Amino acid sequence: MRRGRRPKWMLKIAEERIDILFNRADEQFAIHPERSNRYVKMARNIAKKYNMKMPSKWAKRFCRNCHYFMKPGLNCQIRLSDSSVVIKCLECGNINKIPYIKEKKERRRRKNEHNNTSKKGTDE
Repeated sequence: MRRGRRPKWMLKIAEERIDILFNRADEQFAIHPERSNRYVKMARNIAKKYNMKMPSKWAKRFCRNCHYFMKPGLNCQIRLSDSSVVIKCLECGNINKIPYIKEKKERRRRKNEHNNTSKKGTDE
């Protein structure tokens, strides 16, 4: 096999496997939390082997420190504070902050545009 990146069909299969593993981890968490942590470990190994990023819908579902699967309300805590989402792993105590300033700016911009267009319609 040539050096460098893998073919697209291999990356597609790897992404499907990662998706299946995370879905299984989500299903099995209530019954076997250790098994769901193992599924996350296997998914991370697949992503590392094929040199690809974790899919965005699953990237925030495991702890970056202890690599455990996180289920909101059971082993992780989610709070909103100062324009960021704070996710705290209750297994190891690691805190992950995700800013949402862009979303706030976009919402404010849409609100201003909506107000400006509605005022123009009433003047005529």
